[in-house]
Formats: sequence, structure tokens, C-alpha cells
Amino acid sequence: MDWGGPGFIVLLVAISTIGWLVNNWIRAKHGYSLENEWGGMTEKPDTAKEERLAQQNKQLLETMEKMQDRMVVLERIVTDKGYSLSEEIEALRDAPVRETPVRGAGDNGVPLNLESKEKA
Repeated sequence: MDWGGPGFIVLLVAISTIGWLVNNWIRAKHGYSLENEWGGMTEKPDTAKEERLAQQNKQLLETMEKMQDRMVVLERIVTDKGYSLSEEIEALRDAPVRETPVRGAGDNGVPLNLESKEKA
């Protein structure tokens, strides 16, 4: 055999290729990660993990839809014509003033001037 001829080079390439194929076949058969074109490792896909993620995604979507329904209800309550927070606050401000209690009957001794309103 001529060690410097083209046949020797073809034989080396063929042996290397067959060795690479056998190596990858054994690795794939036993569940090891395979080497990709750029020398990195490609992992075997985990179908159980994908199933868990799909289930979790489904639950999150259902929760989000429920929350959207609640938001619609809350928006309807807040924007309802009968619900006016500012009117209720003004009604409390305009409430009749009670007479001040007798000193020593549980008050803290600081008189409140409820008759003068805050200027806006």
C-alpha cells in the first residue's frame, strides 16, 4: 500500500466518517446528547417538560381570562352613573355639625372648627 497516495487519504476519510456515524448512533441509542455541526451539544427533547409547560400555559391563560372578566365587572361598577365618590364625599362635608361634647366626656380637649371649610 502506498502511504502517500490518494487511496490512503480516501481510506482515512472513510474510516473517520464510519467511526463518527457509529459514535453518534451509540450516543443516540443510549440517550446521550449529540454533537451538532458547530461542535456544540444538542440535547434530546424532553416531552414531559413540554407537556408540563403546555399545561401550565393553559392554566395561566384560564386565570388571565377570569381576571379580565373581573376587571370588566369592576370597571362597570366604578363607571356606573349611580356611583359617584365625589358626591358622597361632599355629602359628608355638608352633614350637620354635632354639638361639641362636654369637656372631660372622652374628648381630647382640642376643639374642632368644623364650620369653616377648606378652601380649594
